Amino acid sequence: MAFVLRLAVRDWDFITPLLLGDVCSDRFTLELHRVNALVNDLAGDARYDGGETSLSRYTQGRMRGETAMLGIPYFIMRAFRQRCIITAQDSPLTRLDQLAGKKIGLTGWQDSGNVWTRALTRAAGVGLDDANWYVGRLTADHPIIDRLNGFGEPGRIEAVPEEAPMVECLRDGRLDAIFTPFMPPGFFAADSGLRTLQPDSRAAELAYFAQTGYVPGIHLLTLKAAVVAEHPWLPEALAELFAESKRVWLEKRVKYADTTPWLLEELGRSLRDLPDSWEQSGFEANLPMLEGFCEELFAQRITPQRLDPKIIFPSTF
Repeated sequence: MAFVLRLAVRDWDFITPLLLGDVCSDRFTLELHRVNALVNDLAGDARYDGGETSLSRYTQGRMRGETAMLGIPYFIMRAFRQRCIITAQDSPLTRLDQLAGKKIGLTGWQDSGNVWTRALTRAAGVGLDDANWYVGRLTADHPIIDRLNGFGEPGRIEAVPEEAPMVECLRDGRLDAIFTPFMPPGFFAADSGLRTLQPDSRAAELAYFAQTGYVPGIHLLTLKAAVVAEHPWLPEALAELFAESKRVWLEKRVKYADTTPWLLEELGRSLRDLPDSWEQSGFEANLPMLEGFCEELFAQRITPQRLDPKIIFPSTF
């Protein structure tokens, strides 16, 4: 008998076929709740059976022995991070190694995306002890919350003084660069006064993919363990459903590409530059990426030891 599965996810465009019912399952009814921010405690939230979860926070939870949620090796959010390092338009900085000794702002210390971004600077020779890190809100419209989450280190990793918006700090020189998953409003305007640190971040991302073979996973789908125990086939079926939704969405975007003058060109470039397997689901397909992530969590002092990726997905498909 079909049952209702309620998930909390961000408003990704490729879930539109799921929302409209163009893609559905005959084994369960999927009810998507679109949220602006990830739910902090999915396990304790009676409104949801699962949803979109930070890879970093989920992995740390597994390390602590938390078992109420089970991860699905389907990454609802994947993204290169080279584009996520921004600086002032007139900054002399154009290379990652030039961030040594600089003041760097971040939107959250343990966030998966920022872990991957610090992996880039670490590979360029700029480790945690080679820069001054400040964690805070990106703009004045973002809330003042604890973004250090216990990972602060006096004199090295601290909150932005007086909780000043980091974009303002970047503009007036209090910060040299910012790591952010989403660009501040107006960033792409010709007169924004801001730019990506690397002049050609796309080329840097392609070089990264050639070296690693993966696009970093940021968020994954998780389900309450009790739901999976009742429906053990569900994780694989859910991953397949989301993958089909994205396939249908991309197929329609190629046809209805006039949203922007160059959307079709961009879709074509992505298809040419990346193999079809770049977003494949499953543990084995994502093992190199997961090993790299576990290595970074340890190297960046987020976990006390190098974790075995199997701790993240104890039951995989």
